[in-house]
Amino acid sequence: MFTGIIESLGTITDIQQEGSNYHLTIESSISDQLKIDQSVAHDGVCLTVVSLTANTHTVTAIKETLDLTTIGNWQVGQLVNLERAAQGMARLDGHIVQGHVDNTGTCLSVEQLDGSWIYTIQYPDDMTHLIVPKGSVCVNGVSLTVVEPRNNTFQLAIIPYTYEHTTFKQLQVGDAVNLEMDIIGKYIARYMEAWKPQILKS
Repeated sequence: MFTGIIESLGTITDIQQEGSNYHLTIESSISDQLKIDQSVAHDGVCLTVVSLTANTHTVTAIKETLDLTTIGNWQVGQLVNLERAAQGMARLDGHIVQGHVDNTGTCLSVEQLDGSWIYTIQYPDDMTHLIVPKGSVCVNGVSLTVVEPRNNTFQLAIIPYTYEHTTFKQLQVGDAVNLEMDIIGKYIARYMEAWKPQILKS
C-alpha cells in the first residue's frame, strides 16, 4: 500500500525488452535504501525490485502492466515519481493508494497561474462514476484532489512544491498519465452494482 506522497524522483537509465517483459533500471536517491523483493511505486505503478547496484534499482513490467499503464512509452533519461510502500505506523498524508493503475488518461491542458498550475485530465468514459468533486485521485503516483469534474475530464490544482518535486514539471499537453481511482469509491461502486438487481426488485 502507498499514500501518493512522492519520496524521490528517479531517472530511467536503461530499458531492456525480454519477450513481452520490460526490465527498467532507475537511478535515484532512495535506490541504495531498497531491498530485492521490495515494492516501489513508479509513477503510481507498483513494481518489485529485482536487482540493485550502489545507486540504481531494476524492476520488471509484464504485459498486463504494460497494457494498463504508460510504461510502454517510457524512455531512457525520463524522470519518474518514486514512493516506497507505506509503513504501518506512519501518518497517511495522502490517501490509500494500491499502486494498481486502473487506466491511463491524457493531459488536455496546462494553465500557469500566479503561483500554481491547473492541469486538465481526460479519462475513459467508463470511469466517470468514480470521480467526485473534492475526491481523491492518484495521477502518476501523486495523491491529488479532484477539481471541476465534467463528463470525462477533471482538473488538478498543483502547488509549487508538488510541481518542483514531481514529474508534473515535465508533463505536457498530449502526454498520457497513469490513473488510479480511490479504492473506497471502487468498493462502493462494486457493492452497489452487486445489489442493483435486489434494489430494482423492491
